[in-house]
Amino acid sequence: MSNYKNDYSNLNQFSEMFKALSNAYRLEIFLYLADYCRPGEMSTEEEMRVSVGELGSGLGIAPSTVSHHLKELRHAHLIRMERNGKNIECWVEPDTLDQLITFFKHAKEGN
Repeated sequence: MSNYKNDYSNLNQFSEMFKALSNAYRLEIFLYLADYCRPGEMSTEEEMRVSVGELGSGLGIAPSTVSHHLKELRHAHLIRMERNGKNIECWVEPDTLDQLITFFKHAKEGN
């Protein structure tokens, strides 16, 4: 475990991310956004965003439930949200995915 402390000065951040993702609805929302918001496949950052209403209808989750889970994901720094007129848009930052990928690569390699 000490090797992780050498590589990751903020294990608490990862702990909060994993805690947020331990709920099946939040994991489903995060994976939906991560799949939808793939960098390189969309031409602009705006195209990588999903409105909260669109997200709820796409997953078949009640709006109040979506809002609660989005708040938890945002608090864990897994997603970003921004108001755009009447809509609230959310997305996964590519850096967030890169951090998680690096974390698991290091865990696999024993670093």
